[in-house]
Amino acid sequence: MPMVDIDWLSDHVELKKDLSYEQLAADLVRVGLEEEMIHRSSVTGPIVVGYVVDATPEPQKNGKTINWCHVDVGDAFNDKDEQGNPVPRGIVCGAPNMAAGEKVVVTLPGAVLPGDFRIEPRKTYGHVSDGMCASERELGIGDSHDGIILLREHGFTAEEYEALKPGDDAISLLHLNNPILEINITPDRGYAFSYRGIAREYHNSTGAVFTDPVKRLNSLIPDIAAAEVEPSYAPDVDVEIEDDNPIHGVIGCDRYYARAIHHVDTASRTPNTMRRRLIRAGMRPISLPVDVTNYVMMDLGQPLHAYDLDAIEGPIVVRRAREGEELVTLDGKSHTLSVEDLLITDSPNGERASRILGIAGVMGGQYGEVTDETTNILIEAAHFDPISIARSARRHKIPSEASRRFERGVDTRLQPAAAQEAVELLSKYGSGSASHSPKDLNNTVKPKDILFKASEVKRLAGLDCELNRISEVLIDIGCRVGGGGNGEFTVAPPTWRPDLTEPCDLVEEVARLIGYDNIPVVVPSAPVLGNSGLTPFQLRHRWVANTLAESGLVETLSYPFVGDEDFKAFALEPETVHGNSVQLENPLAGDRPYLRRSLLMTLALTVQRNIRRGLQNVGIYELGRVFLWDPQAPAIPALPGGVRPSDEQLAALDAGLPEQPEHVAAIFTGNAEDAGWLSQKRPVDWTDAVEAVERVSKRLGARLSLQQPASGESDPSWHPGRSARVLLPDGSVVGTVGEFHPEVNAALGLPAHSAAFELNLTAIFSALDDSPVQAKAISTFPPVHQDLAFTVPEALSAQELQDTIVKAAGDDLESIELFDVFTGDQLGKDKKSLAYAVTFRSPVKTLGAEDSEALRSVIVEAAEQLGAQLRA
Repeated sequence: MPMVDIDWLSDHVELKKDLSYEQLAADLVRVGLEEEMIHRSSVTGPIVVGYVVDATPEPQKNGKTINWCHVDVGDAFNDKDEQGNPVPRGIVCGAPNMAAGEKVVVTLPGAVLPGDFRIEPRKTYGHVSDGMCASERELGIGDSHDGIILLREHGFTAEEYEALKPGDDAISLLHLNNPILEINITPDRGYAFSYRGIAREYHNSTGAVFTDPVKRLNSLIPDIAAAEVEPSYAPDVDVEIEDDNPIHGVIGCDRYYARAIHHVDTASRTPNTMRRRLIRAGMRPISLPVDVTNYVMMDLGQPLHAYDLDAIEGPIVVRRAREGEELVTLDGKSHTLSVEDLLITDSPNGERASRILGIAGVMGGQYGEVTDETTNILIEAAHFDPISIARSARRHKIPSEASRRFERGVDTRLQPAAAQEAVELLSKYGSGSASHSPKDLNNTVKPKDILFKASEVKRLAGLDCELNRISEVLIDIGCRVGGGGNGEFTVAPPTWRPDLTEPCDLVEEVARLIGYDNIPVVVPSAPVLGNSGLTPFQLRHRWVANTLAESGLVETLSYPFVGDEDFKAFALEPETVHGNSVQLENPLAGDRPYLRRSLLMTLALTVQRNIRRGLQNVGIYELGRVFLWDPQAPAIPALPGGVRPSDEQLAALDAGLPEQPEHVAAIFTGNAEDAGWLSQKRPVDWTDAVEAVERVSKRLGARLSLQQPASGESDPSWHPGRSARVLLPDGSVVGTVGEFHPEVNAALGLPAHSAAFELNLTAIFSALDDSPVQAKAISTFPPVHQDLAFTVPEALSAQELQDTIVKAAGDDLESIELFDVFTGDQLGKDKKSLAYAVTFRSPVKTLGAEDSEALRSVIVEAAEQLGAQLRA
């Protein structure tokens, strides 16, 4: 995000002398430029200017040569001899550019550099180094670490350099003590990526006088409108635009302005002020031509590119790449180009558009760049299609400062002024001679006027503003406003605001500049129209979540991505799962390219992570979607962009999408009950998971039942004897409950007997009856309690016997509960005892002994048909 330097900002807008960065941030945030951070230097002194009295090279055994130097750092910081007279400090320096007679930056003992690097006297290479000569990187003002800072080469004028004295404060000299403001820019306000744009916003916020630098620059550019029509006119270079593959029908380049400057001394030093401003803006000074183009880009917002004019041959052709073309960019990386890439090319040996100079608006190539031998420079200032630039920058993964501005929209009238500022700076600091015959290929279209009703401000923003105030705001942001007599304006937005295209955009600007804090707070009415509140699905979803939370479980969320290792951990063969799993084209993690078919796979990873961090008693649940791919589903159609698909296309899209039912799953590990002075530990087992399922069933009124699979039919992820399928009353399977298979526990690192369940809530909710429940009258007659214990075959489940008892007892049965299961030798082989507590109550009379006995006989007779015998 952009860095804002008060010193640079003051070039374009009048600032208070005592303006702080905190106040600047507050002023800018008022108009929507959000403060990201105020960066403050961690450097503390003493850091001073030093004069190298002598530098003696001393070769070392390790092959390195160091310099033993004596550096004059001023009387206040110099050492003292035996008589108390100041003498230069002895400093060891290994930089190759150290030399006697240079003025350098010296960090003295007590100074602290970035990274909390403290300077202290230390013995090294046989000397005591009483300080350090610093490089740009060590001070945090640049990336250069090739040598120490030589102030002679740091962009000071001869007079400024001569005025530097040993002992002068280098912290203020290099602006190390100045903070800088980083702001956040929304994508629709690309103009704020420049000091020109930020200065305008500061003016809008505070009313400070804003001076647009472009007005002065436009008054100085060569007027070539009349000259270009003359056949004899010879521009600096011929330019052609040839776009045979426009994206969405938009030509990739609609303006290309090229201007030359001759006899530039590229060895000239970038002035100190420009270097400092670029460094504080986060850019590394490289050479005068490059620094000038970067400076203009930061100042005005127009990216520029400098070419060696003598190395390129006209015409320059802006065209799309051809299949198979490649380019090595300035960063040394090779890129295979796409037919969507917009290129800048030249025409060597008469072969038109045959040589690629760079990817337009993104990064230049290695050919045609400015070098130390360059004397004649061509400045390119163009306007490119934002979508073309954004796609190329992302495709090749080379975002640049230029692409960040082009993809957000650059002023279509800024190009001549930006080139003018660049040639001015190169003329001033590089002794160049600017050409007066630029080439301006301009196919830009004037922004469309907007018919704007002032009443929209009150309707959309709730602001009651006068017509004149609305007109003032629109003019202040650069719009041309006409009309207004009947409350309607014709508004021509400025060319640097491509985001202003509709009346609602203008309403937003009025609200932004008048102040969002001035919008009255009005609580809107919420009339009840038709259904309101939670849907039945949402309500039941909450019931399930609350029920499990009340049971002591903790809700978690997990990413829905799984891979082969997860399939193997759950005893599944990956090859059998791939065919019906949704595979992602661009997964976040290469080892998890599929979407889950079961919540337990991702929930288990959360349990695993908690156990590894020392938590043993883990009980968690998750509600979320699973993704069930049907290999026989029709192909998903490619839908058109920019228009609403037809109903048939949307139906085809839905038919091709995977089924995405809502599931709930939970995992239990460790102890269900911890030791205490009244109890003992009880590890979790399948009963805890079954209890949770029963609670969910009762809360929903779903009447879920369990069915243990026959031998050899159980899921490989589950324990074959301690798991069951969960069924709806119609017999549909909607989940599984029980303990994990021991091999699954081992693979996941879970304790033995870890239990779990997973239910298909979409199927369960669909089966619920939404009709009102008819309450039964409460019987006023006394109940009759009996305990019935049956000896049954081992294979008979308690649920089967209970269902038989309920059916046989009829309406007089009020409740039934299994309270004991017993096995032992006295019962016989493959036998067990099931004991039920039953309560009888008649709605019409008091049950006598004969009535109870009759009910008992009917139950015993029905149970005998299952092989159950009533125990004495």
